[in-house]
Amino acid sequence: MTEHPPEFSRIVKLSDLGDAPISAQVSASEEECAALARRFDLPGIKSLEATYDLRAESDQLSLTGALQSRLTQSCAISGEDFPVTISEDFAISFVPAKGDDGGEEEPEVELESDDCDILEYSDNRIDIGEALAQTLYLALDPYPEGPNADKVRGSRDLKTEEEAGPFAALAALKDKLG
Repeated sequence: MTEHPPEFSRIVKLSDLGDAPISAQVSASEEECAALARRFDLPGIKSLEATYDLRAESDQLSLTGALQSRLTQSCAISGEDFPVTISEDFAISFVPAKGDDGGEEEPEVELESDDCDILEYSDNRIDIGEALAQTLYLALDPYPEGPNADKVRGSRDLKTEEEAGPFAALAALKDKLG
């Protein structure tokens, strides 16, 4: 099976990193946005940008910054497309892939209380673009509701999440019991 390159790839070689952190900005092209929209099953992505700081700490790399995206999602209730703006801060640690350290013992990774995301790297390079694409995907609302969701919900006599959820069943049971 052939592995396809990521739609939004920005490779950084570890050999290009020095002791000083790297601060940069990256933007997805129109073609990259369209490819990511297809991958994430979205009607469209208008823009994807990020500013970041990259720091090398031994064989672990720390990527922190902020991502902004303007995109279109489909309402889970009405099916109508609506615009969404995503602003997401991120903290990602890149660690060597298991077995990529020459057979040495796996390094211990300490996490802060916030627990950042951890991605593995191999071949002494990381893909910042793919890490940002994954960050965008995780920031998407899995059950998006557009501006007409309540109107459509009412016209179709659909329950809200609160009315249909597990606590609604408990409330109904409480009402029956007195």
